Amino acid sequence: MKRRSVTSHEVARLAGVSQSAVSRCFSPHASISAETREKVLAAARQLGYRPNTIARSLITRSSRTVAVVVSQLDNPFYALTLARASRAFQSEGYHLLLFLVSDDGDTTGVMSEILQSQAEGILMLAASLTTPFAQECVARSIPVVMINRTVDFTGVSQVSSDNYHGGYWAGSYLAGQGHRRMAFLNGLASSSTGAHRRQGFLDALAAQGLECWAEENGEYRFDKAREATRRLFVQPPYPDAVFAANDHMAVAVIETLRAELGLRVPEDVSVIGFDDTPIAAWPSYRLTTIRQPLEDMVAAAAELLLEQMREERLSPVQRILPVVPILRGSVQQRY
Repeated sequence: MKRRSVTSHEVARLAGVSQSAVSRCFSPHASISAETREKVLAAARQLGYRPNTIARSLITRSSRTVAVVVSQLDNPFYALTLARASRAFQSEGYHLLLFLVSDDGDTTGVMSEILQSQAEGILMLAASLTTPFAQECVARSIPVVMINRTVDFTGVSQVSSDNYHGGYWAGSYLAGQGHRRMAFLNGLASSSTGAHRRQGFLDALAAQGLECWAEENGEYRFDKAREATRRLFVQPPYPDAVFAANDHMAVAVIETLRAELGLRVPEDVSVIGFDDTPIAAWPSYRLTTIRQPLEDMVAAAAELLLEQMREERLSPVQRILPVVPILRGSVQQRY
């Protein structure tokens, strides 16, 4: 037999308070005294009451949901980003709806589902934003914030780290350590983050009168990065350094060099990553990398999206946060 749902009116009668007090007790940031809250919670526990968020959304016309679009949950950086975003929005009383897209981040396949979800805002993680989709969101007054991505469209807010100068530091540092055969392992050709890191890397080498020795794409995936590493080292002379566009691929480079090719890191090949995920500090890798300000990026993106949802206005903002080089043991110190 299906159990009958307990109503807020029953909780109010048992607690000796008004029904509106019960509603305020279960509404984030609503004003209610500590004494009344305790009475309501005690009555709710006794009766087994659970707030009906769907019914509330019909009354308030507020779904209290945010659509989150992500493609690669196996990438530690985005798993960490999603966890922090979840905490940020849940603390404000919002629920997250997760939408998975293809590895290249194309949202075309789920565009209609996202728009029909009645989400009050959209947070884009590791996903590209097509112009038609962006225009549709603006037309419907749906706030969109992209994190760790940038697009040439003025209608959406964007929060990213300084990918260009991160790549520039990697090229300058490797060249300064005496490396001359430096390879770049990109993620996706369509990724703005990879493009900016690549351009910074190439510009740094050019400033030293150098060129990129070789380049491959690892699609930001571990297995694809291993395949790309094999192609980079198919025959001598090998690269003497590899700058990978993220830590996930940098670890794949190190594993492949050591386990398959019999090369030492950093004695034979230096490796630099990007992100500073927890695995970068593991003793097995001691990866020199470029740290993205993950906490600040998520906080800024959440703040922008919440502000736009609450004020029901679209005022796009672009924020670029600084990166920090983290020196460990994966680069040979020649000078």
